[in-house]
Amino acid sequence: MEKVIIYTDGACSGNPGPGGWGTILMYRNYRKEISGGEKYTTNNIMEITAVLEGLKALRMQCEVEVYSDSAYVVNAFNNHWIDGWKKNGWKNSQREEVKNKELWQELDLLVKKYKVKFIKVKGHSTNKYNNRCDELARNAIKEI
Repeated sequence: MEKVIIYTDGACSGNPGPGGWGTILMYRNYRKEISGGEKYTTNNIMEITAVLEGLKALRMQCEVEVYSDSAYVVNAFNNHWIDGWKKNGWKNSQREEVKNKELWQELDLLVKKYKVKFIKVKGHSTNKYNNRCDELARNAIKEI
């Protein structure tokens, strides 16, 4: 099975405030950059959206490695938080409704379509692809 690597990042100017997301998809020798933004959003929404948009851009069945500096996104899958949320009717451990439930539900469906592995990267460090995604996200904020 083919493998696609996706790097993602979200950013917000104020939280909430104007936000942007950036995603890089890499397959063989191909690389595609996509980005977007919202006038009024949160950093977490932009982090989730970056992953969502990357997965939506896929055009074939494949294995996917998603690299993100968002512990929130990575831990939701690697620590099976999302499984607990679903089991508890989309309530968190404090019995409150999970924030951004609709985005999580959409992401959960997309993750099931592919063999996805989530990998945490350190943000704003020496990872050139994470840094580029941050640049894409911040540029998207400027374009709003």
